[in-house]
Amino acid sequence: MKYFDELKRTMEWVAQQPKTLFVGQTVAGPGTFMFSTLKDVPPEKALEMPINESFQMQFTLGLALAGYVPVSVYPRQNFLLLATGDMSNMIDKMPAISGNTVLPRILIRVATGPDEPVHPGHQHVGNFAEAFRKMFAWIEVVELNEPEDIFPAYQRAFERKDARATLLIEHGNFYNQK
Repeated sequence: MKYFDELKRTMEWVAQQPKTLFVGQTVAGPGTFMFSTLKDVPPEKALEMPINESFQMQFTLGLALAGYVPVSVYPRQNFLLLATGDMSNMIDKMPAISGNTVLPRILIRVATGPDEPVHPGHQHVGNFAEAFRKMFAWIEVVELNEPEDIFPAYQRAFERKDARATLLIEHGNFYNQK
């Protein structure tokens, strides 16, 4: 199995699950390398967002509180940093603030940008997985290093009994390497 093929198959499986909705940049149309994994997701399951990372994360939390299982897609970790305050101060603290009565199931899909065949600039290729792990108490951080990691990680994130939010980190270079 190849990394890209497994991502595409997994996104199609996630789209079939009840109450899922993909939100983010280039989820409903081309523009980044991640869109190619979503091109066969039903249009009613993909909501294109403006380039406003913080608003997107707040909108994602609102969807989760309304009963959806949002998959919030950020093509680059560098730009997810703009939503990190919302993740650390709202989503990650929601269980503590609510006495564990509000547990928003959220899947956050993000990637390190590919730096081959052309390096896109240093603001597109960061990997902040370790920093995120140290920052979050309730959001689980999962790095998808091998094709065989992908489906089980998404399945667990979707089906987990504790309803924790999950940050799933892809590696753009692996789309063509593995």
